[in-house]
This record gives sequence, structure tokens and C-alpha cells, in this order.
Amino acid sequence: MTSIPRPTPAVPSSATDPQAQSGGQSGASPENLLSGLGLGTWGMGENPDKAKLEIAALQRGIDLGMCLIDTAEMYADGGAEEIVGAAIAGRRNAVCLVSKVMPHHADRRGTVAACERSLRRLGVDCIDLYLLHWLGDVPLAETLEAFTLLHAAGKIARWGVSNFDIDDMQELVGIAAAHEVATNQVLYNLTRRGVEFDLLPWCQQSRIPVMAYSPIEQGRLLSSPPLLRIAERRGASPAQIALAWVLRRPGVMAIPKASSLAHVEQNHGALSLRLEPEDLAELDRAFPPPNKAVRLEML
Repeated sequence: MTSIPRPTPAVPSSATDPQAQSGGQSGASPENLLSGLGLGTWGMGENPDKAKLEIAALQRGIDLGMCLIDTAEMYADGGAEEIVGAAIAGRRNAVCLVSKVMPHHADRRGTVAACERSLRRLGVDCIDLYLLHWLGDVPLAETLEAFTLLHAAGKIARWGVSNFDIDDMQELVGIAAAHEVATNQVLYNLTRRGVEFDLLPWCQQSRIPVMAYSPIEQGRLLSSPPLLRIAERRGASPAQIALAWVLRRPGVMAIPKASSLAHVEQNHGALSLRLEPEDLAELDRAFPPPNKAVRLEML
């Protein structure tokens, strides 16, 4: 992992609260932030030369109100969590932190140890939302037992899952009540619409928010001719069209990564963009919705 600079950021006056500076409490409530746009960090922390730009981009997102930051122990082998820790220094109470445990760490002892490592890298005492990154060989009940222990110890505020298909979710709510599951984070964008057939309706009916990762397909959607046409028609960017399309669904938020100030600000603009029926129809023609169940895709 890289050594991350920790500059003194420009922060609102509320960040002078000693508890916020110490990281001794959890931050903004996940329930209030699991809508709209958050900030993804997959790919951050890999290049020391980009660290200051990545930190600045996250801080700009927080300034704009994009206060949910998603990271994971897997990203850059913990380097992304260090970037996040530097970005939130002095303003812990302004953000909702999401991190994830890898499946091969997800037994009772391993989950607790992984969470404690993440806490140290983030420089906080509590992670607001802690997710199982994907389902592995460890029995799900054992991972949930570890989440319960971490919650009781004040080290996580809530827990959820990532990359769970509908059968995984059904298994999950057979072990824990649906209201205990704070989110299911899945791959969802115009080219990955399989979740619309069954998983998204099931989550909506179960009142489990969905967090869409890679909502721009890691940038590959930006050169799509239909997106370019609609963007020109609407006076927007292709990224804003792709994000507005994801955000049109109730109960779905998006966590695009943006490692520059310009990209953060451009993504933020998607919040004020509403696609017209003709836009949605053109996108359906270019990227047809599913007509049958398909297995959940992952990146």
C-alpha cells in the first residue's frame, strides 16, 4: 500500500467538533443517504502520484453533498481505504462510510479482524455500513454472526451485502430479517440490465435499497452513439445521461468513481437531470431490458 499524504482539508465549521475530529462516532446515517449519488473508490490508491488528486476529488464530492463513500479492503489492497481516510480527516460526521469484507475473510474471526484493519486504514472507530463483498464458501450465517458482534462492539452501524442474486437474497432473509439488510450492492447500468427482471423488483418489494456500482460501465458507455445523441439533445454529458438513467428507479443509488474534480462535478449534475420518455424509449431500443431471468453479472 502507498503512503498517503494527509493534508488539512477545507472543512465546514461543524467539523471542529472534537468527536468528529477523533473519528469516535459513526457519520451520516445510511438510511438518509441510500439514494441519489455516492462516491466510488474502486481503482483509487493504486498510484501514489494520483493520491492528492483522488483525495481532492472525494473532498469535492463531500462539499457537493455526495456524502456516501464506498470502498473495500480489496481495493488496492487497502490503499483505497487509506485515500478515503485522508479525504475525510476532520469531517467524519459529514460522511457515510461503506466498506466491504472479502469472502475468504468472512468467517467469524476473519470478519472481525478484517473490519479492524479497515478501521485503522480509514482512521475511524466505526464503519457506517459494512458489506460482504460477495458470497463465498463461508456459511452466510457465520458472517452474519460476525456482523452482529461488530455491531454490538460499536465497530459497524449497519451491515449489508454485495453481488447477491435473488436466490442469495432469499437465503439471506431466511437467516436475518429483511429490515436488517441495509443494502445489496450490484452491477447495474445500461449494458447490465438483467437485475431488472427479478432482483430489483424483489429488493424494492422487500424495502432493501440497491446500490449500483460501475453505473457507467467503467467509462465504456461514454462513447455509445445513443448516449451521445441524447446528451447532445439534452445539453448534458454521456456520463450524466447514464447516471440519470440508473437514478430514475426508486430505491436505487449509484456510486460512480471520479478521480478528478471535473468528473465529480459532472457526475453531480446528473442529479438535476430528468430523462424524457423519448430518451428512455431510445435507450430501451439500444439496450433492451431483459425478457427472462439471467444470472447476476459481476465485475
